[in-house]
Formats: sequence, C-alpha cells, structure tokens
Amino acid sequence: MTTQHVEGLVSQQQWDAVDDYFAETLIGHDPALEAATAAADEAGLPHIAVAPNQGKLLHLLALTQGARRILEVGTLGGYSAIWLARALPADGTLITLEIDPKHAGVARQNLERAGLGKVAEVRLGPAADSLAALEADGVEPFDLVFIDADKPSNPEYFARALKLTRPGSLIIVDNVVRGGAVADPDSADLSVIGTRRLHDLIAAEPRVSATSVQTVGAKGYDGFTLARVQG
Repeated sequence: MTTQHVEGLVSQQQWDAVDDYFAETLIGHDPALEAATAAADEAGLPHIAVAPNQGKLLHLLALTQGARRILEVGTLGGYSAIWLARALPADGTLITLEIDPKHAGVARQNLERAGLGKVAEVRLGPAADSLAALEADGVEPFDLVFIDADKPSNPEYFARALKLTRPGSLIIVDNVVRGGAVADPDSADLSVIGTRRLHDLIAAEPRVSATSVQTVGAKGYDGFTLARVQG
C-alpha cells in the first residue's frame, strides 16, 4: 500500500489517538515532563518538542548505549533533554546547546525541577560556535549525540558531532523526512536542502553506518536518521 493510500485511510486524528494510547499505556503520568511541557507552553515556546513516545525512544537508546556523556544540539524547553539526562549514571554529563536565551532559561528551570541540574548543562549561543568550542577544548568524546536544531545546518552539525564522538557512538538526527519533501531533489526549501545534504554527507562517510526511518504520529509525517560511528 502506498503512502498516499495510507494517508487517505488514516487521519491525523487517528495518529494522535495512537500516540496518546502508547503514551498512556507505556509512559503514564510523569510530573516532571508534564511540568516541562506546561512551562514551555506558558512561555510561548513553539510546539515542536518530541512526542512522549519519541522521548522514551531517545531514553531507551541512551540506556542501551550505556551512555555516560550525551550531547544535544537544540534544547528548546528541555523536554528531550530530560528524557536523555534520565538515562545517565550519577556521574554522567549532558550538554545541550541552545541559541535562544528565553528557551535556554525555560530549559534550565525544567531540568532543575526534574532533579537533573547536576548532570545537565545548557550552553547558550549558536550551536556551530558551541560545537567548535567543545572541539577546541578537547572534551572527552560523547557516547550519544541528538541533533534537533535548525535543519539547514544539519550537515555542519553532523560533521562536528563526528569529531566529538568515538567508535561505537550514536548520532541521531530528528525531522529528516520533512513531510516527504526530502525525496524531492528540486525542492527550494532550505530545510529540505540541508537534510538532503546531510544524507549525501552520511552516504559518503566511511566512518558511519546509518539508516533513516519514516514515522507518523502526533508530530505528523516525519522521521529520524540513526548513525553509528564505526571508526
């Protein structure tokens, strides 16, 4: 059955209902996450944070990875950062990068409220500059990197993330399907162009093995790319 046929049979309302069912059944009531969402809404942040089941996926990937050091590019209100930081051991570290001072302030409060202030650090500034600073500082490699920021810059973020990881690290890039537009080589959308360049970069990079997965749900039709650093 083609995507067009599926979309004709399944509505966004049904996708929302399925995500709600999984979240209620497998995640349940979570005061810290609910407070983080409420605080982001109250501050007027855009409604672009990952869905609860997507956040849980990030959490499980970090746990499976045994991650001790996590890097996030794009903090927003800290919702995904909470999921990721919860997977860390007591001596673990999450560094999350945010360009918007208002977003960073909300995220810091949310992380503190969730009891994660000692393991999670929000760094303010353009992500490219923050990534370059981390590289210049010679920081210990990260075990997992989650990239969820401005899409035109995805190729640069990925290339810099590769320098900040080690063999065996995971790099996850969100929002790569662009409602299906990623398959259009003639798209003039800068987010699509950046995402296609990202995949060209990954395809030509022998140090990673990667795949991309389409998803539907509360966040509409989208998907993510998962890459493992090989060496």
